Amino acid sequence: MEAIKVHEGQIVALMNDNIDTDQIIPKAFLKRIEKTGFGEFLFDEWRYLPDRSLNPDFSLNDPKRQEATILITGENFGCGSSREHAAWALLDYRFRVIIAGGYSDIFYMNCTKNGVLPIHLPKDVREKLAALTPEQRVTIDLPKQLVKSPVGDYPFDIDQVWKHKFIHGLDDIGITLGSHQDALQGYEDKYDQQYN
Repeated sequence: MEAIKVHEGQIVALMNDNIDTDQIIPKAFLKRIEKTGFGEFLFDEWRYLPDRSLNPDFSLNDPKRQEATILITGENFGCGSSREHAAWALLDYRFRVIIAGGYSDIFYMNCTKNGVLPIHLPKDVREKLAALTPEQRVTIDLPKQLVKSPVGDYPFDIDQVWKHKFIHGLDDIGITLGSHQDALQGYEDKYDQQYN
């Protein structure tokens, strides 16, 4: 998992409430077995017109917001099914941070386990951030747990275990491999001696 300590980026806003995982990544695109390649289909039904051309009225298609790595959105983001593909699609598109009013529990955990930092902020703050121009940047200072912006600095809460994992780029597999490296290497050496 790529570490997040201080992340500076452009924002794009999609202020709808109750965006479910089927809207994030429709079920028609869940056939891949890799974690990559889903970004093309993120918010597919909103991003594209019936002829698969880009919908000019959809915020992610704004030519001035094509560098956005921070998504500002509404309440209850990621509700619906438990598909991990939703987090994969957001990361594959290029989002590293999501700022919402709330998340479904499973979606929140899927984000944290896949390197997408989910932040809770109140509606009035999100509305201020959503109004920023494309040139204005937002900085997420994870060690200080602070969202810094031209319209103010806003503290956020995060579980300290997840904070540590994000800062150090640790996922569950990496932690397991790191803490059992000697035992794993010993097993592989013994296997090689026995069968090679």
